[in-house]
Amino acid sequence: MIDWGEKLEEKIAMLPDSPGCYLMKDREGTIIYVGKAVNLKNRVRSYFRDTAHTPKVEAMISHIDDFEILLCETNLEALILECNLIKRHQPYYNILLKDDKHYPYLKVKMKEPFPRLELCRRMEKDGAKYFGPYIGASAVRQVMETVRGVFPLRTCRQSLPLKNPKRPCVNYDIGRCLAPCAGKCTEAAYREMMQGVIHFLEGDYAEVIRSLKEEMNGAAAAMRYERAAQLRDRIRDVEGLMERQIALRTDNSEQDLIAVSTDGLDAMVQILYVRGGRMIGGDHFALPREGGEDPGEIIAGFMTQYYENAALIPRNVLCQTLPEGSAEELEAWLRNRKGSAVTVATPRRGEKHELVLLAVKNAKDALDKRNARRTIREERTVGAAENLGKILGMDRYPRRIEGYDISNTQGEQSVSSMVVFIDGEPAKKEYRHFRIKTVEGANDFASHYETLYRRYAHAIREREEGTENGRFTELPDLILIDGGPQQLRFARQALLDLGVTPPTMFGLAEKLEEIWLPGAEEPIVLDHHTPELQLVQRVRDEAHRFGIIHHRVLRARAFTHSQLEEIPGIGPRRRKELLKAFGSLKAIRAAGKEELKRVPGMTEKAAEAVLAWSAGKREGK
Repeated sequence: MIDWGEKLEEKIAMLPDSPGCYLMKDREGTIIYVGKAVNLKNRVRSYFRDTAHTPKVEAMISHIDDFEILLCETNLEALILECNLIKRHQPYYNILLKDDKHYPYLKVKMKEPFPRLELCRRMEKDGAKYFGPYIGASAVRQVMETVRGVFPLRTCRQSLPLKNPKRPCVNYDIGRCLAPCAGKCTEAAYREMMQGVIHFLEGDYAEVIRSLKEEMNGAAAAMRYERAAQLRDRIRDVEGLMERQIALRTDNSEQDLIAVSTDGLDAMVQILYVRGGRMIGGDHFALPREGGEDPGEIIAGFMTQYYENAALIPRNVLCQTLPEGSAEELEAWLRNRKGSAVTVATPRRGEKHELVLLAVKNAKDALDKRNARRTIREERTVGAAENLGKILGMDRYPRRIEGYDISNTQGEQSVSSMVVFIDGEPAKKEYRHFRIKTVEGANDFASHYETLYRRYAHAIREREEGTENGRFTELPDLILIDGGPQQLRFARQALLDLGVTPPTMFGLAEKLEEIWLPGAEEPIVLDHHTPELQLVQRVRDEAHRFGIIHHRVLRARAFTHSQLEEIPGIGPRRRKELLKAFGSLKAIRAAGKEELKRVPGMTEKAAEAVLAWSAGKREGK
């Protein structure tokens, strides 16, 4: 029996028999869970009894230090309040949808005299008609192209009607627009065509195809064969769109199908969208830590968050399961949100039940794929690092791996790169560059020595100064040197000369991808298909890429400075100011005398010298 303390026990004893919301708090006063109840006394007391709870609830209870309640008149009020509180406080133990995708919709502003078909990401209460959501921009654009291929909709953004009609564009000439801008059609005729667009987007393809076939046959009879061929292609486009969709019903149903799959740890909610009697797509939402909860509770919690911000609430919502009595509450809440009738049901037989089972199947597939991806990712990152450590004889897991590479051009502008992988993944904020200062020419051995010496010297100084989270404070568990045994020997010697015990280090000889350990007579050769070698290659390739990028920057900068050094009277300070003012050699060469004189430190004589140099470059001197 847990001793909750006198203050909390008193609050528990005084809980009322009323609907409302409760807010669980931890010791810092942070709200960690928000719930609603038909009877607050029964619901809240259940958390403080020694009864069986799910793992998530057990974890939440262990952090409860206090709670508050908010009374409501009705269950619907409690549901609305719960939604608002969750949205405001984002409690850790509530179902929280992290997905921030906004799927595209098609929009028709029916209040406009000559409406267009527009793509949008959010649905607003502006009197327009919305169709969707479509899963992905490519899908919605494909629908738009099909619609515009069938119906001569205007695509321009002009505010119509115009006071003075203008000449129609090429779309009118090729039959892709009725040219309302030129007064070629009346508003009534345009609206009649728009009704066909709306029927089409609602899934009524049969009427569209019938109309197109009549027009095609009429054009063929009149020997307008080019027009007949155009209409034939439009019919083919519509039929192709029909074939790509899953036909579910013959009526004009508008439904969302919601199901959940769990694995004891996480949950995956699947929602399928049915519009105009056809499935137009779906989406899934991963809910971490919810795998041990009741499926009905998961779906109910998902619905209140999803439809709180949903662009479109359908006429019917079919669920796999719901807690007893919650369907009526959710239905009333959705009606309030939508402003019209909504039905929430959990069908047990018939066609609707089959549709829900399809959502269940999709939820399980999405969860299985997520777990498989997570497993594969772990094998390629943490798992690969663990196995690599064992292969190299390490007695602990190499959490932080650093890779080093040297880049130069014929010994010029040498730069060393340091990349960092943590738990098998790049940690780009930890990447560092080193300009090689003590080595002349292309000497990778000495360059690696200088790099490792400076890297550890920085770390020693930061630690002596008591610096936390400095640029070099954290030391690696494992070091990769791009090169063979000699490069590795020089890099390791740098640490020994500093009086540092070297961590595990190895060299990667690129030609045969051989792993060399210090003092080893033979290399370690790994199978090219193993995650361990692939991790090593990723570290090496990333070090090479990072070094090359910085080397190119230095080379370009050196070229620019060397060019400007040719100009008499332009010293380091003026070169710096010119580059700061114009940004590139090309801009400097294009500048006029007055522009050059405005640069700090530039005189009329210096400006004339730059102009003379620019003229010589244009003439090829």
